[in-house]
Amino acid sequence: MARTYLLAELATMLDAELIGDPSQEISALATLQNATASDLTFIANPAYKKYLAATAAGAVLIHPDLISEFAGNKLVVKKPYVAYAQASQFFDDRLPPYVGIHPSAVIGAGCVLGTGISIGANVVLGEGVSVGDGVVIGPGSYIGDHSVVGKNTLLSANVTVYHGVSLGSNCRIHSGAVIGADGFGFAPDAGRWVKIFQLGGVIVGDNVEIGACTCIDRGALDNTYIADDVIIDNQVQIAHNVNIGKGTAIAAQTGIAGSTSIGEYCTIAGAVGIVGHLTITDKVHITAMSLVTGSITESGSYSSGTALGPTKEWRKNAARFRQLDKLATRLIKLDRSSGED
Repeated sequence: MARTYLLAELATMLDAELIGDPSQEISALATLQNATASDLTFIANPAYKKYLAATAAGAVLIHPDLISEFAGNKLVVKKPYVAYAQASQFFDDRLPPYVGIHPSAVIGAGCVLGTGISIGANVVLGEGVSVGDGVVIGPGSYIGDHSVVGKNTLLSANVTVYHGVSLGSNCRIHSGAVIGADGFGFAPDAGRWVKIFQLGGVIVGDNVEIGACTCIDRGALDNTYIADDVIIDNQVQIAHNVNIGKGTAIAAQTGIAGSTSIGEYCTIAGAVGIVGHLTITDKVHITAMSLVTGSITESGSYSSGTALGPTKEWRKNAARFRQLDKLATRLIKLDRSSGED
């Protein structure tokens, strides 16, 4: 259960400058609008400054530039949003997992189990699975033969890890995630599809978070690779032999086709589609619902698609879009004719 902290304690834990009452008790986090006297809140977006003067919060995580905007207790930090993220772990109210193996769990032959692990009800470990120290495997999860789970990694309930998958240390895998399923590989032959057995695996680095119902397919020959510090949202599809670089963030409902390589510290917004066999360089941001059909060789922000508008206007614009080739051809002819004159 979450506990109550003195404001002075939180200031030390967050390396913040305290302005106000060090004995103020804080028992929860809340928004500026809904905070009460026992809550800690934060302001990171200038759009919310309008709520600052009226908040009833016991204290506010605040940037030095905004000190004069709030008369109450303040924890002054240069990065309020990061400080909020750090503070959130102090108020996590989930019960700690029990240490041990539930009687209903099935442990395959040759498994190597670390110390301080928690294996929940109806968990199944295949043969030769390696589980590191401090690992938590939630109820109903399955880990296939000869897979590896690094130390202090958490698998929530009903996670499926196929055979020959390696998960790094300090990862968090949410419910319904499937790691190591077959890639979508088939060879056409006279009107039928011949399955290509997927002989690679999946390697996931350290400190990776994988959202609920996300699927990461195993490689056809080589491995699919997710580097350290990658964060992946819910319902993302990552196909076989994709490589995701360190620190990249991928939002929900994005689909990445096979053999695409994405660089380090990229951000891919929701519902983006990326076709296969592309290379995307480091520090690229792709905005929501974009379709990426070619490699990206320069860092920066990229978009595709058309913005929302009234249906009548959208239909007119869509019709004009189909006419762009004809209009461009006419303009070229006009330019040529005007040049001759």
